[in-house]
Amino acid sequence: MAKKTKTEAELLKEKLFYERKNALSDVTEKSEKEITEYAENYKKFLDAAKTERESVEFAINYAKENGFKEFEYGKKYKAGDKIYYNNRDKSIYLVVIGKENIEKGVSIAAAHIDSPRIDLKQCPLYEDSGMAFFKTHYYGGIKKYQWTAIPLALHGTIALKGGKKIDLSIGEKQEDPVFYITDLLPHLGKDQMANTGSKIIKGEGLNILVGSKPYPGEKSKDSIKLNILSLLNKEYGITEEDFISAELSLVPAEKARDLGFDRSMICAYGHDDRVCSYPILTAAVEASKKTPKHTLITILADKEETGSNGNTGMRSQAFDDMLREICVNMGANERMVYANSRCLSADVNACYDPNYSEVYEAKNSAFLNCGVCVTKFTGSGGKSSTNDASAEYMAEIRDILDNAEVSWQTGELGKVDQGGGGTVAYMLAQRNIETVDIGVPVLSMHAPYEVISKSDLFSAYKAFSAFFAR
Repeated sequence: MAKKTKTEAELLKEKLFYERKNALSDVTEKSEKEITEYAENYKKFLDAAKTERESVEFAINYAKENGFKEFEYGKKYKAGDKIYYNNRDKSIYLVVIGKENIEKGVSIAAAHIDSPRIDLKQCPLYEDSGMAFFKTHYYGGIKKYQWTAIPLALHGTIALKGGKKIDLSIGEKQEDPVFYITDLLPHLGKDQMANTGSKIIKGEGLNILVGSKPYPGEKSKDSIKLNILSLLNKEYGITEEDFISAELSLVPAEKARDLGFDRSMICAYGHDDRVCSYPILTAAVEASKKTPKHTLITILADKEETGSNGNTGMRSQAFDDMLREICVNMGANERMVYANSRCLSADVNACYDPNYSEVYEAKNSAFLNCGVCVTKFTGSGGKSSTNDASAEYMAEIRDILDNAEVSWQTGELGKVDQGGGGTVAYMLAQRNIETVDIGVPVLSMHAPYEVISKSDLFSAYKAFSAFFAR
């Protein structure tokens, strides 16, 4: 059959119209293999790094394996040097010194490594009705009812008096116990189901079931609590008071898994924002194997889900102190460095979901398998709390992505008055740095298990690699 010749109108549409393209519609065997291999390594990262502390540990080990050295105050760095700054084991900055004078600007890619979760209160353990529970305080924006009736793992750190620290990870191995938030059976749930979604489960109702066995031979009050503390003391040497100086969190216990008959997607906890932080990390390490033109900085920040406050969040002075120290020791004007720098604020965006089409504006939404999403502005309503990247910088990013043949799209987070969300972009832009948001579209964002496309993940890696190579 003869090939149909395109009409003049069809050719003109191809030239003039902006249309998203499914990156898998004409993927080559070689490209599909690259996507699959990259996704397998990403899944290993997801399973190994479910908290910000674990993410920092992973990043440090990965950086060290590739020649990065710990940052030193007072040291003069030169082109090709690779350094990392560990900010209290909860955020990290990686730097690769480039060939160009640093006053011509640095290339910054910033993501966050915290995710919504359930944190323990400082006095968590109690006994009630023949069961022992932990009291909790949820972290970040969650639908509380989604966290009931699923297996949970306990991760975190207990800091003891005297300086010793104990790291915990219970519930990840097949032989480990898991933990659980109970829910009401539907037979008795008539009144519960009459509530709005935010009130189906109350914050104070997110109590973690941790035991039901009394201490052997003990029949007095709190014998189950005593047994739990006895077990913890025997295993870790801790007492109830030690919870006061602990950071302990409950996260989903399940592993990252392929999703779909075609295995084109990944279902896992913590895609937001590890699906951006991992591509940044791997792109930065790959770029460090040759001395780049511009100095490269990778930011993996903490506390984005709660406003980026604290000394490990993006509002922290720690990043500025590090960059200022580098500038001073290189004889550079710090203000010129900031003014001439470029930044990609790497955070996820909402993926268009046809099951909930009423909250999206399809023409300006990100779609699965259509590549990494460049978002000019975030915020809510009338662009509240947004960065809103300049037209000139948007054009610059378009050039970088197109020249590197990166699959990309544009989109915003839902309809104008439907809700909204924010990223660290405006905090970096306030430092006089050109900044735009870019990230992977996510289905079921902030749920215990989120969904992303393997193709979009790989597009993000290619995007950050192209940016670092500018």
